[in-house]
Amino acid sequence: MSGHSKWSTIKRKKGAKDAARSKVWSRLAREVIVAAKIGGGDQEANARLRTAILAAKAANMPNANIDRAIKRGTGEIEGAVYEEVVFEGYGPGGVAVLVETQTDNRNRTTSEIRHVFTKFNGNLGTNGCVSYLFERKGAITLDATRVDMETAMDAAIEAGAEDVEDEGEVIVVTTSFADFNQVLQSLQDQGLPVTESEIVQEPGTTVETSGKDAQTLMKLITAMDDLDDVSRVSANFDIDDGEMAGILESI
Repeated sequence: MSGHSKWSTIKRKKGAKDAARSKVWSRLAREVIVAAKIGGGDQEANARLRTAILAAKAANMPNANIDRAIKRGTGEIEGAVYEEVVFEGYGPGGVAVLVETQTDNRNRTTSEIRHVFTKFNGNLGTNGCVSYLFERKGAITLDATRVDMETAMDAAIEAGAEDVEDEGEVIVVTTSFADFNQVLQSLQDQGLPVTESEIVQEPGTTVETSGKDAQTLMKLITAMDDLDDVSRVSANFDIDDGEMAGILESI
C-alpha cells in the first residue's frame, strides 16, 4: 500500500477522527475561504473556488455554510483570515512527508508541525526539499454500494479520468489536476454517488517501509492529520498490505 490518496483509504479503514462531519466541514470551509480570498467569489471565474464548492456539496455541507465561507473569503463578513502554508520534511525511514495547512496563526501551526515531526522521529525540512517528489492529481470517491464498477469506469473514462480503482466499499477515480473539475462535474451530472472529492499529492516514487519505522511513520501521519490546521498530509511510503492491517489495529 503506497501513500497519497491511499491515506484516505487508511482513514476510512481505521475510522479516523476526521470522519466526524463537523471536522470535515471545517476543513472544507477553510478551503472555500482561501479560494475566495485568492481568486474572488465568482466560481465561474475562479476554478479553485468552483472545485472547493463541489467538494463541499459532495460532503453535504449546507449552502448557507458555503455562502458564508465565500463571504468570509472575500471580506464581505468578518472572520479569521487564513493563509496557506506548506511544510515539508522526512519521516522514519526517509519517507517524504508533505503537510498542507490553512492557518490563521503561522507561528502556532509551525510549532505544532515541528512538534509532531520531532515526537515521531521525523525532521521538518526546508521549502522544496520533498515537494518535487509529488504531482497534484484529482481524487473522486464513489459509493460502491450504489454504483457498480463497470458503470463507474465507463462514466469516468468518458469524462476524461486517468484511472478507476475498486477499493471495496468505495471506487476511487483519479484525474489529472487540469481535468479534475470537468470529471467531477460530469460524474455528478450523471447522478453517480460522489461522496468525496479532493486534490491530492501523488508521489512519483515510493519508499519501502516496514517494522518499527512503518509503525512510527503511521503514528506521525495520524497525529499530523489530526491537527486542526492541517488540510492534507501526503507521504511516499510503501507498506505491505498485511503489515499495514496490523499497524491499523494498534493505532
